Amino acid sequence: MPSDAPAHGYDFVVVANRLPVDVSLDDDGEPTWTRSPGGLVTALAPVMASTSGAWVGWGGSPDLELKPFDVDGTELIPVVLTEDDLEKFYEGFSNDTLWPLYHDVIEPPAFHRQWWDSYQKVNRRFAQAAADQAAQGATVWVHDYQLQLVPKMLRELRPDLRIGYFHHIPFPPLELFAQLPWRVQVIEGLLGADLVGFQRAGDAANFVRIVRRLTDLTTRGQMVTLSEAEGHTGRGRHVRAAAFPISIDSHAFDELARTDAVRERALQIRRELGDPEFLLLGVDRLDYTKGIRHRIKAYGELLLDGRLSPQSTTLVQVASPSRENVGAYQQLRDDVELLVGRINGDYGQVGHAPVQYLHQSFPMEEMAALYLAADVMLVTALRDGMNLVAKEYVAARSDDRGALVLSEFTGAADELTGSVLVNPHDIDGMKDAITYAVHMDARESRKRMRRLRRRVLGHDVVAWSEDFLAALNAVPVRASRD
Repeated sequence: MPSDAPAHGYDFVVVANRLPVDVSLDDDGEPTWTRSPGGLVTALAPVMASTSGAWVGWGGSPDLELKPFDVDGTELIPVVLTEDDLEKFYEGFSNDTLWPLYHDVIEPPAFHRQWWDSYQKVNRRFAQAAADQAAQGATVWVHDYQLQLVPKMLRELRPDLRIGYFHHIPFPPLELFAQLPWRVQVIEGLLGADLVGFQRAGDAANFVRIVRRLTDLTTRGQMVTLSEAEGHTGRGRHVRAAAFPISIDSHAFDELARTDAVRERALQIRRELGDPEFLLLGVDRLDYTKGIRHRIKAYGELLLDGRLSPQSTTLVQVASPSRENVGAYQQLRDDVELLVGRINGDYGQVGHAPVQYLHQSFPMEEMAALYLAADVMLVTALRDGMNLVAKEYVAARSDDRGALVLSEFTGAADELTGSVLVNPHDIDGMKDAITYAVHMDARESRKRMRRLRRRVLGHDVVAWSEDFLAALNAVPVRASRD
């Protein structure tokens, strides 16, 4: 049965796996929170500030039951996840089934019925929490692959709502998606939304093609037409699937990189590295989708071939820790550190290592300084929904210097046309691209970077959220529930 709409519910509700804050208990058992940095929080802050808004999500600690609380005018609605939920729903189905499946099966996905049962249960919990908080006719925006069943579940509970969904990671082609035993249920879950957003036009096209093949629904261009029964409104309902490429808070990042402290730190970084002639930079979460092994292999061969000098070139590789209790990630770390050790062993000298490997996370000020210090940024992901590191690098380069080597398999490749595009599986091609970027003349570098900055600064994360919500708000509001 549909839940009753709250008498004074919220006009705008965000549903995401995580709250915009991390919640924990202090020594006295009292809840405390710290703000979680992230583009989504930045993107939605203006919307939250201008309307009656609530955010449904997990607080970051298992088995922690909390009452709703207010942060900067936004009501946060904590959803409880147990240790069992984290094992089966999050680490299991979300990150060991969907994540590899949606990233071109770089690693084989695992299909376990117990994980799927947990995924359904947790999605239903999120849907119920959103239904309980939304006002009559409210707009609800659901985010990402952990919650693909929420749109349908929410529509069944609250057919009066306007529902949007945004998919932050790649959406696979039919030939890969078809491996999922619960493929039809996932598609039906997403079709509960009025608007389904993706990073790239190709992702949206994959979704529409899958709908056409796995259901008997009518598709035309970006539109999917549902029958009257599926519409829950006594008439047919239309679902639009379209691309809305996400961005960063580029103006704030540009301002940060212009500060005296960051500029001085950039100079200090180069001095600490021995003032190399060429400084290359990679910044990634330590994930098998990021192409870190391919990048380091290409760099090592450039040193072997003599195309780059190990005495005058340094690669700084920042690899933020990620899912360290998962076997595939532990193996990746071992592989990367073995490659780094071999290169430094073969080409290093006392006081200088050709690869500076940092398995840790850094604050944004330090990242901005690294971006400013680097001559060439290497973003060589094997598959990525967008890759915001590429956009951060561009936003930091107000000096119009530097070069971006970018994988064509990132969403960012569609927008950042001033970059040097590479196929990271083609090691020889990547070596050529890195060499080209290293030796690019100043005039071409400025021309490319200005083109990149026009895009990144002209379409920031606020513009992204405005574009999506404008398209969603064009959907007619249902006057009443069934």
